This record gives sequence, structure tokens and C-alpha cells, in this order.
Amino acid sequence: MKQEIIHPENAGKGFTTGAYSAAVEIDGWVYVSGQGPIDFTTSEFKLGSIEEETKLTMHNIESILRAAGCTMNDIVKCNVHLSDINLFAGFNQEYSKWFSGVKPARTTVQSGLGYNIKVEIDAIARKPR
Repeated sequence: MKQEIIHPENAGKGFTTGAYSAAVEIDGWVYVSGQGPIDFTTSEFKLGSIEEETKLTMHNIESILRAAGCTMNDIVKCNVHLSDINLFAGFNQEYSKWFSGVKPARTTVQSGLGYNIKVEIDAIARKPR
């Protein structure tokens, strides 16, 4: 089975992920690395309310999935890290807007996040057959 690196479709020339891939596809499964509220065109974090940061984070995941031939509804599992679990209600309100039909399985925890971001999300999706 061959692994394929997936790059966000709207990434700018200066976009880099460091020592990991934005996503990897293998055998029809797409594993999206932890994403946060980063502007893919500038590689700069965009800090704001939990709703704003969640919206940009989900937009980034959607961009990566589109590049892999998937949609948000192909996600089967998400892991969510919040800088403060008390932000859960605002996060969940925005997050729920990104799915129609069956929502993915999800784990949400409080974590120490860098760069003063409030949210980081990774995802696993299955490509449509």
C-alpha cells in the first residue's frame, strides 16, 4: 500500500508543515494532522473567539479533505484539543455546523496548546468508493 501526502488546496507558497504531512492517504483512508486557526496563505495563526478559531480550523480541514477527494461528511473520527474546556459550548456550536447527517465520533479534551490558539483538531476520513 502506497502512502500519498495530501497538501491543502489553498496553501500559499510559504506554507509548510514542518516534520509532518498535513494529511496522509493510504488505502482509501485520509489521516488529517492536527489543524488549528492558521491562514494557509500566510502560515500565520489567526487568533479570535473560540467560534472564529473553530470556524477557520474546520475550513482548513475541509480544504485538506477536498484536496484528497473527500468532504466533511466523509470524516469518521475527530480528536479535539481545547485550551480551556470551558470553551466547549462555543466550540461545539460552531463545530456542529460543519456536518450534515451522521456526525463523526469525537474525543474532546483540554490540552496545553502553543501560540495562544484555543483549538486544534485532527480527523480521519474514508474516501468515497
